This record gives sequence, C-alpha cells and structure tokens, in this order.
Amino acid sequence: MATEEQRGERRTDALSKKRIVEAAIDILDSDGESALTFRALATHLATGSGALYWHVANKSELLTAATDAVIAHALAAVGDNDDPRTAIRTITSGVFDAIHAHPWVGTQLSRELMQTASMQILESIGTRLDQFGVPDDKQFDCATAIMSYILGLAAQYAAGARLVAGETNRTAYLASAADRWRSLDADEYPFVRRIAEQLPQHDDRTQFQAGIDLILVGISATV
Repeated sequence: MATEEQRGERRTDALSKKRIVEAAIDILDSDGESALTFRALATHLATGSGALYWHVANKSELLTAATDAVIAHALAAVGDNDDPRTAIRTITSGVFDAIHAHPWVGTQLSRELMQTASMQILESIGTRLDQFGVPDDKQFDCATAIMSYILGLAAQYAAGARLVAGETNRTAYLASAADRWRSLDADEYPFVRRIAEQLPQHDDRTQFQAGIDLILVGISATV
C-alpha cells in the first residue's frame, strides 16, 4: 500500500510548471495580482503548497513565468517570412491585445526591462528593423521608441478598461470625458475642444495601430 509520502510524490510529479502557470494566469485575470497567493493557487489546483514550491520558488518567479507565457503566445502569430513592416504591426498589435486582455502583464513588464518577456519583444522588433534595412546606428532608437510606445499606451488602455469595469460602460465613460473637454475654455483649449467629438467613437486598438504606423513612417525615413 502506498504511503502518504509516495502519494504526495506522485501528485508533485503530475503537477507541471505549465499547469501552475496556467492556473496563475486564471487567477490573475479574474481577481488581479493581489489575489495570487500560493494558498489560492494550491486551492485552485487542488494540491498542497509544498507541491507548488517544487516547481516555482516564489510569487515573483511565478509572475515572470506567467508574463513570459502570455507574451510568447502573442509573438507566436508573427510569420518568419512576413514583410518587416507587416511583422512589426503584428508584433505590436499582438502585444497590445495581450496587455489589454491581461492588464497585469503591462504592470509586470514595466517593473523590469531585463525580464525575458521584454527581451523577447525587443528582439522580435529589432530583428524586423534589421530586415527593414534600418542602419545599425539607428536601430537602438527605433526599437526602443516602438517598445516604449507599446508598453506605455497599451498599459494605459488596459488600466483604463479595468478602472471603469463594473462602474460604467466605455461609451458612457468616454462621452462624459468628451463633455468635460467641451466645457474647457475656448480660448485656452481650442484644439482639445475641437477633437472632443471624436473621443466617444474612437477605437483604442485602431488608434494604437495608427500610432505604430506613424512611427514606421518615421523609421522609413532612416532607410
């Protein structure tokens, strides 16, 4: 008859790091980073906390692994033979969608530039800039400009979506913001008042892609 220790060993062997990371992503998506504890994760997986520590040392390592998994999935859509401009659009849109779907990813990426997920994004962009024909001495500026735009704007949109969730719908929120823009002093804020009409109807993803296209136009001038 198997001992408790032997049964515990079998449970640990059956519990892969991939399963742990997938469960962590589920918790992060549904309840946020504060809800991700080893106790909650153990309950989610119907196992003991000790089995988790066999695969993951701490919460920081778990967050890193979860972020890596989400970003790797986003980058997998890029074709090796895609035109460099098309590939950059696919990379940036994929990462934007990932951060929008998983708001905690934006927070995690902003904490540490040297983590694997950030390096994967930067490498994917840099490879296409090289294929694009961007001179070596311009590649750093071009790649980091795109990287900053991705992380800054996508994280902003994701945070905004999470902020208004459960309080009001996006259309009502933007309509209210547009009303505030229109109420500004006409002499001091003529431009803001003029574009207020476009605020409620704009699409975040389309706006994001338009910004990437503007950056690519600028990069084209260096080739």
